[in-house]
Amino acid sequence: MNGVTRILSAIEHGDPQAAEQLLSLVYDELRKLAAHKLAQEKPGQTLQATALVHEAYLRLVDVEKAQHWDSRGHFFAAAAEAMRRILIDNARRKRRPKHGGDRRRVDLDEAASIAEAPSDDLLALDDALNKLTAEEPAKAEIVKLRFFAGLTIPEAAKVAGISVATAERYWTYARVWLYCELNETP
Repeated sequence: MNGVTRILSAIEHGDPQAAEQLLSLVYDELRKLAAHKLAQEKPGQTLQATALVHEAYLRLVDVEKAQHWDSRGHFFAAAAEAMRRILIDNARRKRRPKHGGDRRRVDLDEAASIAEAPSDDLLALDDALNKLTAEEPAKAEIVKLRFFAGLTIPEAAKVAGISVATAERYWTYARVWLYCELNETP
């Protein structure tokens, strides 16, 4: 059992020092994952990678809720999902009238040109991904591992416990399905 898996097991059994040990071991990888996620966001994002890592970590290592981690890969897949949820919650919060609603920041150069802002793609992707999860959970899992965790096809296949060829088929199917779902006219 490697160090991360051993510490995850200790957290499961209620060891309070294990959570501190885990953060020091996985912080750099979680930070890279968070930076990757935030790089995919629209410009003007106020959430920083450090804050995203800390929020996701707090959700993952909640000592009041016993969680079972099968492996290091399972932990990082859960971390990617937690970061996705945080970004979705943040996007929804910004849509509320109290937080500016449909207003958007415009920088001076942009204000000089008359251009239409891109739609809220992240929320549309979340809705489509939820539909895909309901219909094809295994294929949706590959999307989450690839898009949100930044894993390669072989890494996602290993985490999902399927062959690389199957993961490639699932990835191809899911991309086409999501493309059709996101581009259908209402």
